[in-house]
Amino acid sequence: INEVYLTANFKETQIERMHPGQTVAVHIDAWPGVEFEGVIESLSPGTGSQFALLPSNNATGNFTKIVQRVPVRIRLHASPDASIEWMPGLSATADVDTRRG
Repeated sequence: INEVYLTANFKETQIERMHPGQTVAVHIDAWPGVEFEGVIESLSPGTGSQFALLPSNNATGNFTKIVQRVPVRIRLHASPDASIEWMPGLSATADVDTRRG
């Protein structure tokens, strides 16, 4: 595997101090106890709803503020365990180190 990426959807209220180059600790549910290291490659120029195939149409006159999700592209470093096979669609959590970088 040359490069492995994942897209993490963070709340718009979480991205204020995020930017490319920051380190990320990723935990994938399929491999409990294994921490994968990565780095932020980019933040999407728009929220997930802006790029949705069928965006919601709130034309009823009622406005409800909903926290939007911003896709963040994370490049993962080599797996710490050579026996792990990557596969798309797995559930994961990503913790971004916003203290520096």
